[in-house]
Amino acid sequence: MAVLNELEPKEVFRFFEEISAIPRGSRDTKRISDYLVAFAKERDLKVIQDEVNNVIIFQPGTPGYEESEPVILQGHMDMVCEKTSESTHDFENDGLELYVEDGFLKAKDTTLGGDDGVAVAMALALLDSREIPHPPIEAVFTVDEELGMEGAEAIDLTVLKGKKLINLDSEEEKTLTVGCAGGVRYQGLIPVEKETASGDEIKITIQGLLGGHSGEEIHRQRGNANKMMARLLYHIAEEKSYRLSEIYGGSKDNVIAMEAHASLVAAPEDTEQILAMIRNMEDVWNAEFMGEEPGLTVKTETEKNTDTVVFSKDTTQKVVGYLKASPNGLKEYSRKVAGATETSLNLGVVSMKENGVEAAFLIRSAVDSRKQQVLEEVDAVTKAFGGTGTISSAYQAWQYKPKSELRPIMIEAYKEIYGKEPEICIIHGGLECGIFLGKRPDLDCVSCGPDVLDIHSYNERLDIASTQRSWEFLKLVLKNCK
Repeated sequence: MAVLNELEPKEVFRFFEEISAIPRGSRDTKRISDYLVAFAKERDLKVIQDEVNNVIIFQPGTPGYEESEPVILQGHMDMVCEKTSESTHDFENDGLELYVEDGFLKAKDTTLGGDDGVAVAMALALLDSREIPHPPIEAVFTVDEELGMEGAEAIDLTVLKGKKLINLDSEEEKTLTVGCAGGVRYQGLIPVEKETASGDEIKITIQGLLGGHSGEEIHRQRGNANKMMARLLYHIAEEKSYRLSEIYGGSKDNVIAMEAHASLVAAPEDTEQILAMIRNMEDVWNAEFMGEEPGLTVKTETEKNTDTVVFSKDTTQKVVGYLKASPNGLKEYSRKVAGATETSLNLGVVSMKENGVEAAFLIRSAVDSRKQQVLEEVDAVTKAFGGTGTISSAYQAWQYKPKSELRPIMIEAYKEIYGKEPEICIIHGGLECGIFLGKRPDLDCVSCGPDVLDIHSYNERLDIASTQRSWEFLKLVLKNCK
């Protein structure tokens, strides 16, 4: 049953609802890719689908624009799949349960996929129309952006004739984005030795944190459940002896960890004191966050007198010490743009592997040498605790171009729609423009989009009025690209 029929712009929300019914988490993009191919074929539009499921759809210019230079519209199909701990939603099989509240579009207990479903929906609305004036459109839909821009890395851009590229993956209506940070992923592995121990098993869960995008939200200093768990375990170890039996937290390296779990085995005579230390730490955190993490809870369960497979004493110390010592969060502010984040890293995932405990980091910086510096810091900490590290998914920054034909067109259209100048910014999150420019240095890129709040978390929401204004803005930009 359609939920968004009455929302404006109807043509955009119609397609947003259609794609929201299709599971499209990263690495699960075949169905949404095939949907885009079918969309194009139904309208007799030229379409290319590559072996990794990227899709490019071509539409001729409208009357009067047939000979204009094509404009490239670009967004990504995949979404970050996060849900509340109570949710039974199955991202592999269920469509999103959309609803409207207080002027926002949301999904029940899950991420909305506004990042970057709104780009897909706007592009489809344009491709579906025969009345909106525009030059030839080359609509590029990539896959697996959230995993390190893998679709952008794989795509062949030689089939494109356009040079003006409008990326629709920004989440702030007030800005036009003209550059972004580069990034690299790092996985540190601490080997684990195991043995059997007797005692009380205490299970700890930290949950209810706001989380969010590890680039766009990192400067807000929100709680990272993995780092908080490490702090708690280190604090307990200063007074009481215990063995870890399990530790894991977070779900993706580009999401600030909202939940973490650990199990430890301690002597029965220490149990009550350890539980008291945990309760005290929860009070400490609430005082430190000063109401900015209102959902924070620390839960415990205790099982008396168990025989459990645990980490050895030495391994327990190394794992806890490693997670406590590992850097995390905002590292450097920009020296070019006041108040802008230049360099950061996020300890997004801690997981149990067959041969150890793995910590997955995403490092971001607008300055390559700073990115390398932080990478070396994390690697040095990993090696100091007897671990090994692997590097993956490095992507380059999108460097600002002083000369642009597209940017002035978009600035003038913005002033006409909004009655004011847009903010021209370089963001800390990653965008695919940097990779595209590496393949096609002649591209002229600008990114824009409506307000999407708390992306990469189950609090994600799309501002409906902002979507309407952004749609009118995009149509005017295309009209002016004659």
